[in-house]
Amino acid sequence: MIKVLLIDDHPVVRRGLCQILTEDPGILVGGEASTGAQAMARVQAERWDVILLDISLPDANGIELIASIRSVRPEARVLILTVFGEEQYAVRAIRAGAAGYLTKESAPDKLVEAVRKVAGGGRYVSAELAESLASILAGEAEGAPHERLSDREFDVFKRLVSGRTVSEIAEELGLSVKTISTHRTRILGKMQMRNNAELMHYAARTRLLESP
Repeated sequence: MIKVLLIDDHPVVRRGLCQILTEDPGILVGGEASTGAQAMARVQAERWDVILLDISLPDANGIELIASIRSVRPEARVLILTVFGEEQYAVRAIRAGAAGYLTKESAPDKLVEAVRKVAGGGRYVSAELAESLASILAGEAEGAPHERLSDREFDVFKRLVSGRTVSEIAEELGLSVKTISTHRTRILGKMQMRNNAELMHYAARTRLLESP
């Protein structure tokens, strides 16, 4: 029996996922969580075969949460299920330790297939993502500009392109204005851009401004 933990902040979504997964007699949805804090409490309390995780939670950065889960349960198989397309977060999620990535537009049978595959020790990614990852690992490609950023830089980047000022970001993250300014400088350098306007244009073009 594959024991699954559902982590998503929308009750209706969790109910739908539970119905889809439990139609398979070999899958048991053993728990649910709607926040990062609840998720970590469940992860620390019990062992899970597959942790189905939405990247966007009200109190946690989904990418950082993958690393936190893996630090507590290195054997955990984290499967990302999100509204965000592969071009937006998939490479970063896999690098953080996710065993698979699929979107909420996927057919129900694909979800069951993905859960079974990662539970068996495999990875679940599309052919396009697999090719992209192979090229990056082989040094043949650097990936998209935003994939060059560290997790902290990516967090600052998302806040910058949403229109927040350096001072506002510093207050939100509990860091100094100087530290955020340094992150901004590194972001511009790594992405080879000159200012916030270019960052915002890039984010809009690549749909990184979309919210779930």
